[in-house]
Amino acid sequence: MNQNHINSFTTAIQPVCQRLRPVLMELPEHIQESVQEIRMRVNLPLSIFNGVQSFFVTGNGISRKPEEGIPVFREDMEETFRSLCSHSVYTHQNEIRNGFLTIRGGHRVGICGTAVLDQGQVAGLRDISSFNIRVARQIFGAADELLSLIGEEIVQGVLLAGAPSTGKTTILRDLARQLAGGGTLPPRKITVVDERGELAGVYRGDAQNDLGCCCDILDGYPKSQGILQAIRSLSPEVILCDELGSERETAAVEEVVNAGVSLIVSVHAASAGDLLRRRQIRRLMETGAFRTVVLLDCAARPGKIKGIYKVGELLGQINRDPVGHGGLHSGGLYGIA
Repeated sequence: MNQNHINSFTTAIQPVCQRLRPVLMELPEHIQESVQEIRMRVNLPLSIFNGVQSFFVTGNGISRKPEEGIPVFREDMEETFRSLCSHSVYTHQNEIRNGFLTIRGGHRVGICGTAVLDQGQVAGLRDISSFNIRVARQIFGAADELLSLIGEEIVQGVLLAGAPSTGKTTILRDLARQLAGGGTLPPRKITVVDERGELAGVYRGDAQNDLGCCCDILDGYPKSQGILQAIRSLSPEVILCDELGSERETAAVEEVVNAGVSLIVSVHAASAGDLLRRRQIRRLMETGAFRTVVLLDCAARPGKIKGIYKVGELLGQINRDPVGHGGLHSGGLYGIA
């Protein structure tokens, strides 16, 4: 059994209401350590997802039959929501209107409900209808394959691409630890811009995850502001952050290029074709901040590398085929199966 995985599961379910938390705690350890998501939907059965398929939680285990699952009631949702917000919904309004909360341990909780609009913008949520508790786990060695394949090129700029649940955050977390802690490479001064709290899992100023002894953490900073703050005051050699892509963030990346700092960031791309088609990724590649793009495999194989590509080659192919109809060789330049 992986005790760290079980401990992560235990931490993730702490905000769950008193009626359902004991049921989750009673799940066999081999199930607890495989859970990636815990789903609560009002008036529907409590379920878990292991990266391959969903199961419904019963009173004595799990089942594939929804009618055997324990139903989640409105009162369960309301109690869980108050607990997720530490009984202070007002202080979490900014996160809530963005559709998620990050709880102790770095676990992100997606929230669905009815949007409250203010001049066409989402100002909040009411009538919460579902939660997706994503269990964050620190996996030591998750970045080993990547480091062994590209070595020192890791500090020449990397875009880590993949669909949701393919392991982007897990690999970034381990890269920070190894680069800042002096693993296979000499220790580097690392700054992690952790807007959603998933990388470091900071709780009251204390990082719940090990990101290495030479790592500074900008917790809760918007990525664009955090990147610029790091350049101004922390003199990092490498900046890491998760899920980059807005116009402001791209502009901040351009500032990093001029400052001579390396970037390792993640982006959403479900396939090799996405690397060619998505304007967001193309603009980031055009900044000159990245030398390599690493594409991860599917959610059923989290952390597995599907292809590694040189940015120059990708931009050349985009110029030849702007809409990406030709696609890419699945293994990229490194011939990964």
